[in-house]
Amino acid sequence: MATKKPEEMSNEELLKNEKLIKTMLYILIFFALILFAAGIWLTIVKHKFSALTVIPLSLGIIALANANNLKTLQKEKKSRGL
Repeated sequence: MATKKPEEMSNEELLKNEKLIKTMLYILIFFALILFAAGIWLTIVKHKFSALTVIPLSLGIIALANANNLKTLQKEKKSRGL
């Protein structure tokens, strides 16, 4: 499924996608922080590196991509005066 550019979206789609991406971003950040804390804790307790520490980094990259998409949607929303 091809995604539409923000310029091609209707006002309702734009608002819906902004809300969805904002929610996903908060959830990703929340779980990345929890997994990072768990990975650090396991590394300290077991005195060896845990692979769980790498997962939050990948979630952080996904969160960054979502933040960029959110910024684009908010810019388009502002240009439309919504």
